[in-house]
Amino acid sequence: MRKTMLAAAVAVLSAAVVVPSASAAPNALTWGPCPAGAFPTPDLQCTTLKVPLDYRHPDGRKIDVAVSRLPSKNPEKRRGVLLTNPGGPGGEGLDYPQLLKLVKLPQSVLDEYDVIGFDPRGVAHSTPVTCDLTPAQMAIGNLPYAHGPADVVKQAEVAKAEARQCAGSATGSMLPYITTANTARDMDRIRAALGESTVSYLGASYGTYLGAVYTAMFPERSDRFVLDSNLGPGGYDIDAMRGFGRGMEDRFPDFAKFAAAHPEYGLGTTPAQVTAKYHELAARLDRTPVEEFTGSVFRGLTFEGLYSTNLKPLAEQWQTLDQGRAPELPVPAGAENLLSARFAVLCGDTAWPRSVAGYQLDVAVDRIRYPLIGAATANIAACAFWPAAPVEPKVRITGRGPANVLMVQNERDPGTPLVNARKLRAAFGDRARMVTADQGGHGAYLFGPNQCANTAVTGFLTTGSRPAQDLFCAAETR
Repeated sequence: MRKTMLAAAVAVLSAAVVVPSASAAPNALTWGPCPAGAFPTPDLQCTTLKVPLDYRHPDGRKIDVAVSRLPSKNPEKRRGVLLTNPGGPGGEGLDYPQLLKLVKLPQSVLDEYDVIGFDPRGVAHSTPVTCDLTPAQMAIGNLPYAHGPADVVKQAEVAKAEARQCAGSATGSMLPYITTANTARDMDRIRAALGESTVSYLGASYGTYLGAVYTAMFPERSDRFVLDSNLGPGGYDIDAMRGFGRGMEDRFPDFAKFAAAHPEYGLGTTPAQVTAKYHELAARLDRTPVEEFTGSVFRGLTFEGLYSTNLKPLAEQWQTLDQGRAPELPVPAGAENLLSARFAVLCGDTAWPRSVAGYQLDVAVDRIRYPLIGAATANIAACAFWPAAPVEPKVRITGRGPANVLMVQNERDPGTPLVNARKLRAAFGDRARMVTADQGGHGAYLFGPNQCANTAVTGFLTTGSRPAQDLFCAAETR
């Protein structure tokens, strides 16, 4: 699940007022084969649902939302539906139920639920958006590193062009409505079309914010909600972006320890030497890139490599670059749409600061505060130049609603650091409990090995039982 960037807010309607989905007649769903995807899908069924582009005008223009279903094969145990989202924003979710099955979503959960995936509005097989991003713009990466104020000015020109392209594209008129709140409304349309009075939910990364927004907007229709690897209550705002710097500081020592314990990579024999190698290699690539691998790209590559619980591939990439060769990296399919949809959500959810000087100050501060990558994560991006303010206020996450939320969080998560997860936990109050696992990487449930955390989540999904209080799961040896 990749991350990315960045308006005066003039709110029009509150999130709770604009929701006709409760009374909307369910669409008749016709299930059929799924489009070819990343994972084998023998049991996955797919369909398309029409939803309003603008929920303030529910009878106006409609767009498509692609929906998938992995049906329970045990009718006697089936409880209902489990909506899922793998993160993003901009990430595809149609294949996600099958991926969860492949990573061993327990049979007890597969028996209890029809597992539901969907490509959010604006994404992939749903009506997609584009910003006509060029390969050169995409090659800059999500986190362009700024060495000083001049680099922020340079990136501001890139960001300004991206914002202009988004607004001027063939799908520019859709952009104000590609938001988290509207995706939550789409989820409620999916619920209604499935004929369900409530839904359960499993969301990761950005999907935690989407789930939090849904259960804030539709508390009475929320059954069991699991939020894995949590953003703060503001979603992907400037605090979340700058939080990447904190997350990398939390996680990087795990990699330094791993690399030091494997001298065959030649990266150092102590964590301090591996850390020094990071800075030395970044500086070397700043001066003399290896093909497309600049120091900025290397820093971003390292950040993303820290998401995985398997740190061996990252060590191999460092070794290859240290030897003056470019590692082979897969080019993700649909990268232009992913980045375009991400811009739409980030810029449509939140009014971002517009002052270039403000970003220059943030970069200077975070270069010192988070020396590994802070000067990248504080840099300016397209939302600073977005042509339109958000069309409605941000949904407020509160403790109002049933006590039906279980948060699960790795202690050392680079993408959604623990410090922001704790803010979401505080916002939920007694609605939530949080399970914190002493492990690193992005993604705790199933994607992390801690059995204490995995057992707690499976138990909640299958029985509804949560820990009586927040739970800490100690590190487990493998």
